[in-house]
Amino acid sequence: QVQLVESGGGLVQAGGSLRLSCAASGRAFSILAMGWFRQVPGKEREFVAAMARFGSVTKYADSMKGRIAISRENAPRDNTKSTLFLQMNILKPEDTAVYYCAARTSNTVEVNPSMYDFWGQGTQVTVSS
Repeated sequence: QVQLVESGGGLVQAGGSLRLSCAASGRAFSILAMGWFRQVPGKEREFVAAMARFGSVTKYADSMKGRIAISRENAPRDNTKSTLFLQMNILKPEDTAVYYCAARTSNTVEVNPSMYDFWGQGTQVTVSS
């Protein structure tokens, strides 16, 4: 089994930055592609960014392209742990949402949330105007 735990969310003023983290543990070696999604109440979960295991492929949502960067670190000598990051800059009030980390056992980068096998509990990001 794989556990994903997000952190780094919070309240920030418009124009500010946040760095989200997602700690993967358990059978992290089985995780290939990982990504970030976000959701606001009453709306469907929305793709933000995703990457293949070693970064050979990355995808970004058009609404945030140029303001975000996804990256990943694998723990040395411990293939049960891995951490995914999302650096977000020039944040806007419309970026307010719960941000979720997701992982899949295939290395194909997908934008459809239904293609992901594991999910974190989410971290709230609130951008004030």
